[in-house]
Amino acid sequence: MRNAIAMALVAAGLSACATAPVEGLPAVSVTALAETAPVGTANEDAADDPAIWRNAADPAASLIVATDKKGGLYVYDLSGAQKSFLPADRLNNVDLLTLPDGRVIVAASDRSDEANAQIYLAQLDTARGTLAPLGQVPVGPGEGYGICKGDVAADGSFVIYSAPKEGTIYRTDLSVAGEDIAAGTEVLNSVATQPEGCIYDERSGTLYIGEEDVGLWGMDGTVIDAPKRMIAPVDNRYIVADLEGLAIAPEGADGGYLLASSQGDNTYAVFALPDGRPAGRFRIAAGAFGATEETDGIELALGSFGPKFPQGLFIAQDGQNEPQAQNFKLVSWQDIKAALELP
Repeated sequence: MRNAIAMALVAAGLSACATAPVEGLPAVSVTALAETAPVGTANEDAADDPAIWRNAADPAASLIVATDKKGGLYVYDLSGAQKSFLPADRLNNVDLLTLPDGRVIVAASDRSDEANAQIYLAQLDTARGTLAPLGQVPVGPGEGYGICKGDVAADGSFVIYSAPKEGTIYRTDLSVAGEDIAAGTEVLNSVATQPEGCIYDERSGTLYIGEEDVGLWGMDGTVIDAPKRMIAPVDNRYIVADLEGLAIAPEGADGGYLLASSQGDNTYAVFALPDGRPAGRFRIAAGAFGATEETDGIELALGSFGPKFPQGLFIAQDGQNEPQAQNFKLVSWQDIKAALELP
């Protein structure tokens, strides 16, 4: 009988260990200075990924485009107020870019066809804060998931990288003329398991891909099937699975920082460029606005965004925003650097 009791206690202990949350290395705390209105899809995992358009002439009038993956695309101002909403089916990650003629193009990963990834394109009216759909571009086999912009050429053509769930990394060259979209896609590279986070460093031509349970990869964004290198593994120290959104703070010719959402312990890891050396971890704690948990997408844009965000704006999706639906929290990059004592 005692053996049976002992075995039961051991089994219970193993079960408790299996479900205990993993905590990485200690993280400093910062607080949000604003938050967006909740997305329209309540009681669901719906908000996912933000992108930032910086108004150089009036930084405080900059805009945020963000996805409700059950509903469409939102546009918010820096107070977090909703400017507009564009209904669209099953969009996941989002990015935006400005063409030489001033047009702002929004690209989102379209998973409405789970067998074939697509890019959903829209144009942002920066004066009105509204979006106009441009169309869908087929990419290739796989369920659309991660997406990020690449280079923008002087002639207005641009690159979009797609990272479907199955692990193939696609590079699509596009140009938009009125209602006409020209596109050509090739397989750039691959990872063995599910990726999502995606960010491109135009200075070096390096594409960074987050493989959710494995780690952060760097690869050449311009050369087909070039060797990739592991920047930071999922090691339960700096990154706790899932590895989700990625962001970049470029400084100088090759310096700055890479940021990664360590979703498993509700933190964000920071790595120094160009070598990927760990530079610290932070979390968004409750303050005037709530904390963030289970973050999917993140974004960072440098430069002044007004008095609240004088050096840059960091945005994180908040996966637990009860009693309201999920939303996005806005944090000062200056506050993050100060908390981490970054140079």
